[in-house]
Amino acid sequence: MKAICWAGRNAVEVADVPDPAILTARDAIVRVTATSICGSDLHLYDGYIPTVRKGDVLGHEFMGEVVDVGAQVRDLRVGDRVVVPFPIACGHCWACEHDLYSVCENSNPNAALAETFMGHGLAGIFGYSHMLGGYAGGQAEYVRVPFADVGPIRVEDDLADEQVLFLSDVLPTGWMAAENCDIRPGDTIAVWGAGPVGQFAAASAFIQGAERVIVIDRVPARLDRTRAYTGAETLDHEDVDVLDALRDMTAGRGPDACVDAVGMEAHHPTGPIHAFDRAKQALRRATERPHALREAIMACRGGGTVSVVGVYGGAIDTFPMGPLMNRSLTLRAGQCHVQRYLAPLLDRIRDGEIDPSFVVSHRMSLDEAPRGYELLKHERDKCNKIILRP
Repeated sequence: MKAICWAGRNAVEVADVPDPAILTARDAIVRVTATSICGSDLHLYDGYIPTVRKGDVLGHEFMGEVVDVGAQVRDLRVGDRVVVPFPIACGHCWACEHDLYSVCENSNPNAALAETFMGHGLAGIFGYSHMLGGYAGGQAEYVRVPFADVGPIRVEDDLADEQVLFLSDVLPTGWMAAENCDIRPGDTIAVWGAGPVGQFAAASAFIQGAERVIVIDRVPARLDRTRAYTGAETLDHEDVDVLDALRDMTAGRGPDACVDAVGMEAHHPTGPIHAFDRAKQALRRATERPHALREAIMACRGGGTVSVVGVYGGAIDTFPMGPLMNRSLTLRAGQCHVQRYLAPLLDRIRDGEIDPSFVVSHRMSLDEAPRGYELLKHERDKCNKIILRP
């Protein structure tokens, strides 16, 4: 079958790889009908995620048709149309029983490797390094789905792929980002990052009761899309001092909660700290450029919450621990526990409360994925979200 494989830093290739097979009684095989390139895939593309190997199949956002199931899979049948969540979860460990699916204790066969980098094991994730299980990803014609009786959700044919595909990751991630803010009526929420996760975080914040949402980015096309489809106010951080602007917009107090939907490769127009971050990252002396996180902490009102869903991979220099502690801020972070949100968000899509397809800017064949990665990385052609069709 064809698949998109990591070929080294800043390189992916379309390759012929072996078809997946049932390996355990709880597996399913899914024929992929739609997949996408996620912003967090760029961290792999740029070479900042350890334990990625040449030839690894990428992609963690996908959906398709079930074509085979293991003997113990009870909830799926051949022919079912499913969306597959990016974290792989067993459904029976302590973490899964507490709805903490992205830290499942059983789905990562390389948990000891994750412990080396993270202190404890993490769940397996499709197409996202051997530290996270070494599982082949969804930018392919077929995928083996472990624990298939826990993860995938069936969807009916009346909803288009573009309406439901993002249940696999970015829609639940944006929803959880807002949920972590403990939003109350009248709250103002600031979101760093106007990519799809930031856009969904903004839309989710309004649904959850926020009065104002302010989204910060530097890419005009993303800011335009955010205003048009979510109703959020926007700031271009290359045109304004973000901290001053947010103080002015909130009568000096600051936002009630701040969301970092950027992660490890944040941009900042000027300043020695940005040069320091870029130099250390370029020399592989650090994995993070955490400007958005620092700014979110400094901007948040006293007693507020900072919600972090942008991907980070390691340690951070010059972290503002003093402001975090002395101003009584709450920091909440995590890979999304997607399985927790699948059914409720599918109901919201079906009821017309949100149509996730607004994030799609490009549609390509699987063969065009290398060009898609370049478009997304370099923010060309107003690229926001790419759907790939095998």
